[in-house]
Order: sequence, then C-alpha cells, then structure tokens
Amino acid sequence: MSRLNLTRLRKMKVEQNKIVMLTAYDASFSHLLEQAGVDIILVGDSLGMVIQGQESTLPVTVDDMVYHTRNVIRGSETVFVIADMPFMSYSNNEQAITNAARLMAEGGAQMVKLEGGAIVADTVKQLTERGIPVCAHLGLLPQSVHRLGGYRVQGRDTDTAQELIDDAKELQLAGADMLVLECVPADLAKRVTSAVDIPVIGIGAGSDCDGQVLVLYDMLGLTIGKRPRFSHDFLADTGAIPAAVTKYVQDVKSGQFPTQEQQY
Repeated sequence: MSRLNLTRLRKMKVEQNKIVMLTAYDASFSHLLEQAGVDIILVGDSLGMVIQGQESTLPVTVDDMVYHTRNVIRGSETVFVIADMPFMSYSNNEQAITNAARLMAEGGAQMVKLEGGAIVADTVKQLTERGIPVCAHLGLLPQSVHRLGGYRVQGRDTDTAQELIDDAKELQLAGADMLVLECVPADLAKRVTSAVDIPVIGIGAGSDCDGQVLVLYDMLGLTIGKRPRFSHDFLADTGAIPAAVTKYVQDVKSGQFPTQEQQY
C-alpha cells in the first residue's frame, strides 16, 4: 500500500476534505496515528521540548531529526511524513540542500518543513528545483522565539497581516507545496488559505484552514507546564490514547475542532 502523496493532499484542499496532522517521534505512535486515520505525521523539532526536555526547539540537531524520522517511517505505511529542518540547518542554500537531502535519504521523509517568510523563498526554490518538497511555516516561528519576544499571536495589525499574506504567496511561487500557519487570528488564516492553492494547515489559526495539526503530547494532556490555549486534552475526553487520537481525527474532519475558544 502506497503512502499518501501531494497530489491527493491538493485534491483534499479542493474538495474541502479536512487534512489531519499530528506530530510523532517514534514507531509505536506512528503506527497508532496511522491506524486512527491521521493523514500526515510531522516529525517536529518540538521533540526537543517534549522528548528531550529542552526549554525550546533550538538545541535539536539534524542527527536528532534523521533518527526520529527514520523511526516514524518504520512504524507506518500509508501516512505522509514531514520532517522539520532544525534551527540553523538551512542558513544558506548549500547547507539547506545537504540537510534536507539527509532527512529524505537517511530519514525517509517525503517533505521537509522550514520556518520563515520571503527571506527563505530562495531556499525553498533551491530545494524544490532539486526535487525536495517543502512545507513552509508562517506566523509564530518557534525557532525565532527569542527574537519574537516569546510565544505570541502574530499578524494582529493590518501591516503584519498583509505581510503574512504576501509571504504565503511568495513561498508558493518559490515552490512550497504546503504551509503551516501557527498562532494567527482566525480571520487572517482564512484569508491566507483562500489566497494560495497549496494546503494550509493551522495550529492555533482557526477552523477555516485546510487542516489542523497539534503536538501529540499537547492533545494527550502530557505536556509539562501550561498547555497551549489552541490545544485540547482529547485523552481526558476518552480515557484511552487510541480513542483520543481517533476523536481528534473525527473532530478535525467534522469541523468540531478547533472551537471558538481554541482560536484567536
């Protein structure tokens, strides 16, 4: 059985069939998520915080990402797998190409994800021209948390909102095949989703995106410290991990998640 591919994901956007994404970092959860009907697994650099116990995602290395991506691939057969490019692993085009190639060749990822707007458009172009599919990431950028002054909602004023829309269009033009929008107002996320032809996956970006993603540990209520406002403890609702993931899939597909309380 073949894995989900970009052609089918684009069709899901056109047909308004919500795309379900969750993070995973190992074979066991990868298998469980696939069985529950998750479409995409993101091997996120969030592993730095939820697996390694780091204060941020910044210490995560390419070796870490290759290792965890490989494990996720081993545990799954049909889900689409995206691997995060960690902090400073794409600071120039040559470095980006080398590290993205590792995530795909050694890790087995079908796509890599990198953060940033127009400033990374040329990097996206260089990668996609070499056959490396790219998921862009706009809004709150965890790798830039120190520059942003913390984990804050982005795009609240007119100028920054328009900049985000322009960035999304430029990244698509550069060849990005998917976009993650994090912590932006729901009305802005709706505008971005309509402005581009590629699937837009929201996290704290309202219900009008083409799909949703959460950090697995957040939606299971396992996160140390305060859980993000845009998340929900599905394990508390169901009492079992497989049932919690299944409910998340069902709620995203039906539009019941996120609710008004889980968006900005």
